[in-house]
Amino acid sequence: MRIYNSATHKKEEFQPIESGKVRMYVCGPTVYDNIHTFISFDVIRRWLIASGYEVTFAQNLTDVDDKIIKRANEQGRTAAEVATEFSDKFIGVMRAANVLDPDVRPRATKEIGPMIAMIKTLIEQGHAYAADNGDVYFAVRSDPNYGHVSGRNIDDLMVGARIEENEDKNDPLDFALWKAAKPGEPFWESPWGKGRPGWHIECSGISMKYLGEHLDIHCGGIDNAFPHHTNEIAQSEAYLGHKWCNYWFHVQHLNDKSGKMSKSKGEFLTVSLLEEKGYNPLVYRFFCLQSHYRKPLLFTYDVLDNSKVAYEKLLKRIAALSKEGEPDMSEVKPYQDAFAEAMGSDINTSQALTVLYDVLKADISDASKRYLVEDFDQVFSLDLTAEVEESQADDELAAFVEEKIAERQAARKEKDFAKADAIRQELLDRGVEIKDTREGTVWSLI
Repeated sequence: MRIYNSATHKKEEFQPIESGKVRMYVCGPTVYDNIHTFISFDVIRRWLIASGYEVTFAQNLTDVDDKIIKRANEQGRTAAEVATEFSDKFIGVMRAANVLDPDVRPRATKEIGPMIAMIKTLIEQGHAYAADNGDVYFAVRSDPNYGHVSGRNIDDLMVGARIEENEDKNDPLDFALWKAAKPGEPFWESPWGKGRPGWHIECSGISMKYLGEHLDIHCGGIDNAFPHHTNEIAQSEAYLGHKWCNYWFHVQHLNDKSGKMSKSKGEFLTVSLLEEKGYNPLVYRFFCLQSHYRKPLLFTYDVLDNSKVAYEKLLKRIAALSKEGEPDMSEVKPYQDAFAEAMGSDINTSQALTVLYDVLKADISDASKRYLVEDFDQVFSLDLTAEVEESQADDELAAFVEEKIAERQAARKEKDFAKADAIRQELLDRGVEIKDTREGTVWSLI
């Protein structure tokens, strides 16, 4: 398997530290609001498992943070109440989208001890210092390799960067390992006074506790490459005295037409929101799999509607396969090889889906097709062999198509052939083919 490694900025053959085993860490959410799912991380994990690796997968929950405290103050609740509510919601939507539970899901507030111990060692090593106000900072210039995973260095960061003014720091780029408590904030006792850990030290401390001093794969959104992962690497490798993680796996943003989606911009896409609007979370998963994880994914409800039609049509094609007979492994193997080639080429899920469609069109037995569908769905996790009910979705599609046919007929009557052609293409995009006959316009699913 070849994956793109953000640390080296190129595709590399994956080689685990320990043969047959993979230690994998994913930055979890800061639980102060609903979160969209981490589909790509689940897919690479499932592919590793399907490839025969024993994967130990850890994902934290950041349940103490400035944003949680701010939200709690706004709502007149405790930070713990806010964190618990959104932790539970996050876990619920992950499961709804068929994302496997982590093997370990530590909460930051339960792991303060290892973080304090790590900070103490960094101070003793000369990589960190305690400020007079009770904060503790990592000395960025003590790390000569600072910034390599994000493609930035200290000189680049100092030129034109927006750097927080803080008289307690020795250097403007230094980042907090421990934050002194402000009035009304949650806190823990430490050698530097009452306070709480910084965001970056949380992931390092938790990862080392549960996965050891050597990590195979660390995942996160591309926006985490700097500063979060950059700072994680600096403090971890300073603490350990050796390389910490071999592969950094970063996923691009989910965008709308105005750019990157973010909570600050208003309606932030979440599986919970999609469920409220009547969408099956697996339609969203299918939508994500149609694009490569290193390409920004453009979201619109029209695109999601197209995915919904395609997904439901796919389920019906699979449900129509005969359940009789045994697969012919000579028929199966070429498609398994093609699937493995797609997934092994930097987790190319869109190409892997193409292989699935090739299977359904192939001149092979239904038993072989069903075997391959079940095999591939260990990775896709789209419930492709679930029982399909004749539901209102069929009626809704038929009503939509008939409405579009009527619009097209009106456009043709007005000699607006460009609009008529656009409607034909819109239907094709949804998997619907129309034909003009003497009896009128008829349609069928492609």
